[in-house]
Amino acid sequence: MLFAVRAAITVEGIVKRYGSRVALAGVTFDVGPGEIVGLLGPNGAGKSTMLSILATVLVADAGTATVAGHRLPVEACAARHVLGLVPQQTAVYPTLTATENLRFFARMQGLGGTAATEAVRRALALIGLEGRADEPVWRFSGGMRRRLNLACGVLHEPRVLLLDEPTVGVDPQSRERIFAAVEALAQAGAAILYSTHDMEEAQRLAGRIVLLDRGHIAAAGTAAELVAAARLTPRLHLRTTRALRGDWLANVSGARALDGTGSEALVEITDTAGVTGVLRAAADAGGDVLELVLHRPSLADVFFALTGHGLRDDESPAAAAR
Repeated sequence: MLFAVRAAITVEGIVKRYGSRVALAGVTFDVGPGEIVGLLGPNGAGKSTMLSILATVLVADAGTATVAGHRLPVEACAARHVLGLVPQQTAVYPTLTATENLRFFARMQGLGGTAATEAVRRALALIGLEGRADEPVWRFSGGMRRRLNLACGVLHEPRVLLLDEPTVGVDPQSRERIFAAVEALAQAGAAILYSTHDMEEAQRLAGRIVLLDRGHIAAAGTAAELVAAARLTPRLHLRTTRALRGDWLANVSGARALDGTGSEALVEITDTAGVTGVLRAAADAGGDVLELVLHRPSLADVFFALTGHGLRDDESPAAAAR
């Protein structure tokens, strides 16, 4: 793999084992300054292990990795000064106020005096908690604690930011605040590796996406590139007033019936321009359309096509298409 010029994160052939279990099997990717790369995969895919290696918490069994030019693990100490880690579990103290938490973590990052005060002010503004700065954290909602958790990880303005599922269990308002903060950090030049099993998050935030499954990279690229490479097409789910005969799509080019029971049908089309032809064919067959749902190929569909299972235990393309 040719890494991007001045990549802030490089990972090449990383292998990590836990006894006989292989958690990462030759993983390779990079993240450039100002870029958000989504590390997308189900629970147990190896996402947290990958972040732990880059955060210098774990040491890989094979392969090479660098953070802001520092080789791991030999230059781990230097790497820690330029990276921020926001863990999946919140790491804030409930009996302290938001400001007290931030001041504590600022000291852990070597910030004091005016520098610490300014860092705390910036962090509170980033996550929108200025008005709650002096309240004890035990009064905060789960989403507010998640926002504070993010703030604690970016006080020192890291060049590299590792986010491990930062929006798990949060309310919609806090989710949007976290998204906005992540985008602002990337615009300021931080290289961000965003671990998630949420397809919508990856599509919204990440310029590139690495699909990780059971320690292997199933595919990598932009969302559009991944969908195109999987050769997936849009699908229509129709519900009509009466059952359609078996050959009702015979004269419609670029459309193929995948499934149909009674007054419901699932149709594959080569592009969305084929919707009109399908509707006309249904009307000609005597079935007025009561319901029409267009399902565009998603990253969840790509992941299923490549691996045979969903990003979540209860997720399948068939369910999504219906």
